[in-house]
Amino acid sequence: MRGSKSKGVNVNKNDKQRIVEELHAAWSESTAGVVTHYRGLTVTEMGDLRRSLHNADVSLQVVKNTLARRAAEGTDFKAASELFTGPVAIAYGKDPVGMAKAIAEFAKKHEALDVKGGVLDGKMVDVSGVKALASLPSREVLLAKMLGSMQSPISGFVRTLAEVPASFVRTLAAIRDQKETV
Repeated sequence: MRGSKSKGVNVNKNDKQRIVEELHAAWSESTAGVVTHYRGLTVTEMGDLRRSLHNADVSLQVVKNTLARRAAEGTDFKAASELFTGPVAIAYGKDPVGMAKAIAEFAKKHEALDVKGGVLDGKMVDVSGVKALASLPSREVLLAKMLGSMQSPISGFVRTLAEVPASFVRTLAAIRDQKETV
């Protein structure tokens, strides 16, 4: 078997096939991804990036472009395959906003991380689209706002319902007070 060299590590055909299968399975379950170039980042900085993405429930994979293109076949990531050039690190997960925020925050501090674009629900997203995603409120904030707006009419309705017996009690108390003074 002939292996190719990747950063000093021999990767044989079986290893390549396993990488492609694992990425394909992970990308099939993911709804979003961001493609970055990482040239110039130190090992420590890459570790920091992985940790910040892990906290956002996002995975990051540094992979050869040919393997990434093969893994993308039959997944939503096929839309972003033209971005698989140069030294790419591909983030993927199910929370596009959290992913975009984590990458944008890291990229602000580390200019060596260059966002190339991404994929969202099978459609390619350019750099400005990734930045727009990063500017959205988090999923938790959006859910809280939605819940608050759903509860608002209900709480108003409950106050109205509670007002009917309270008003009745106040009317009875006024009639009682009026009869006591006569």
